[in-house]
Amino acid sequence: MISTMVQRIREVLVFLFLALVSKANGVKPIFSWGVGLPFEEAAGEAYCLSWRLAVETNNVRGWRTVPTKCLCHIENYMIGGQYTRDVELIVEQIMSYANGILLSGDGMDAWIFDVDDTCISNLLYYKGKRYGCDPYDSVAFKAWAIKGGCPAIPAVQQVFVTLVEMGFKVFLVTGRDEETLGLPTTQNLHDQGFVGYERLVLRTIANKGQSAVTYKSGVRKQIEGEGYRIWGNVGDQWTDLQGDCLGNRTFKIPNPMYFVP
Repeated sequence: MISTMVQRIREVLVFLFLALVSKANGVKPIFSWGVGLPFEEAAGEAYCLSWRLAVETNNVRGWRTVPTKCLCHIENYMIGGQYTRDVELIVEQIMSYANGILLSGDGMDAWIFDVDDTCISNLLYYKGKRYGCDPYDSVAFKAWAIKGGCPAIPAVQQVFVTLVEMGFKVFLVTGRDEETLGLPTTQNLHDQGFVGYERLVLRTIANKGQSAVTYKSGVRKQIEGEGYRIWGNVGDQWTDLQGDCLGNRTFKIPNPMYFVP
C-alpha cells in the first residue's frame, strides 16, 4: 500500500514538473499521457505503454494475463492501426535483409515462420477473451482453431509469397497439435494464401509436454541436419526465437495478448 502511494506521488510530481517546464519554455509538453484524459486515466495509459514495451523487449516474462487496466490500451493497439503499422515496418526490415542474400541455387536456403499470430491471426478469438485479460483456455482455443477460420496477417502473407518466389524454402513451424489440428490448420493456411511452402511442422506425441523453446529448437536442428541453411526466423513469441539453431537473423512480430512459455 505504501509503495503504491509513493509511486502515485512520484508520478504526480513528474507530471507537474514536466508541465511547469513546458509552460516556462512556451512549448507543448513532449510527453503524451492522453490528450484531454483525466490524470489517473492518462497515467494508466502511460503504464500500459510501458508494459507493452517491456513485453516486446522480453523484459516482462512468463506473464499469464494482460493487466485488466490495460484492456482498452491493448484493444486500441490491436485494432486501431498501430499494430498493423508495426507489422508492416517489420516486414520492410525482413525484405531489406532478404534482398541482400545471395541464394546458393542448391535449394537449401531456408526460412522459418511460426503460424499463430505470425502468419494467421487469432485476434477475433482474443477479442472474446478481452484481448488476453482472461486466462488462457486450451479447450476454447482448440475449438476455435479447428474451425479453420483464422484470417491471414496481410503483410506477413505478402512477404511469405515473396520469399517463396525468390527461391527460399519456407518451413512453417507451429505448436499446434498434429493429431487434432493438422488438417484444419493446413486447410486454413491454404485458404489464406499460404501455399508453396516446403513443410508444415506440428507437434506430435513425441513432442508432447516440451516447452516451446525445446520443441522448436529440435525442429530447427532437424532442418539444419538435413542440410538447410536457415537465413531467417519469424515469430510472435520470444520462445519462437530462443534456443538452438535460430538461423542467421530473427524477426519478432508484436503480440501483447499472450505469452507462450
